[in-house]
Amino acid sequence: MRLIIFALVFLFSLNINSAIYAAEEKPEPGLIETYESDITGDGQDEIIELKGILFSEDASYYREIWAEITSKHGQQWKITYGGGYEPVLQFVDLNHDNINDIFYQSPTGGSGGLYNYQLNTLANEKLTDIPLPEQRYIKGMFEDNFNVIIQISPDSKPIVMDVKDRKDDYIRLGIYDTEGNLLKPKSVMIDPIAFFEPILISKSKGYGLKSYQQISGAYHADRLGTIETLWYYENNEWIILQTDWVPV
Repeated sequence: MRLIIFALVFLFSLNINSAIYAAEEKPEPGLIETYESDITGDGQDEIIELKGILFSEDASYYREIWAEITSKHGQQWKITYGGGYEPVLQFVDLNHDNINDIFYQSPTGGSGGLYNYQLNTLANEKLTDIPLPEQRYIKGMFEDNFNVIIQISPDSKPIVMDVKDRKDDYIRLGIYDTEGNLLKPKSVMIDPIAFFEPILISKSKGYGLKSYQQISGAYHADRLGTIETLWYYENNEWIILQTDWVPV
């Protein structure tokens, strides 16, 4: 009986100690960066504190990231971003109302070089989300004679890419025969937009965004090139100013 009681006491003590240890090891919220910018349009800089909670004490991945904003009048706002690595805020007037917007980016840490991103405005002390642009029309197909055809818009001339230098791999994968005949219809791999970069269009027009979108062949590491698009926000929507194909 004594042995049973002793064992129960020991297990209870072990569980308590484990819980205390786990609580002590849980990372606390930390300050990542402090910024100052007038993002309400009142002529005075707000204080923007970018904060996060690491996944673990020895990790570089933040499982939670958010911004706490305080005005000189004591008003406060909070923007939640989710998780990511090395988060950064930029303050750029992208919707052209003469007030800086809040542009967030953070690498996801995946092999595709993808980023989390978010755009908000706090103009006139009203926190609003601004949807970021999306490429709604990009198509790519393997064709006979070891060619890939990429169409970046309905009215643009198709881009023909010679992939003979990869033919051994494509023959092995069963996409082509040795004569270059396509054995089955196959599309290329089109990633979502990986990265946005604020870019000055002109002094009169202000800032826009440049996006980078990877196109791959038979598998993700089989990179063919990148679609680079210049976007401009006008009348509450993103319009495309220019799209370029940059082969590897």
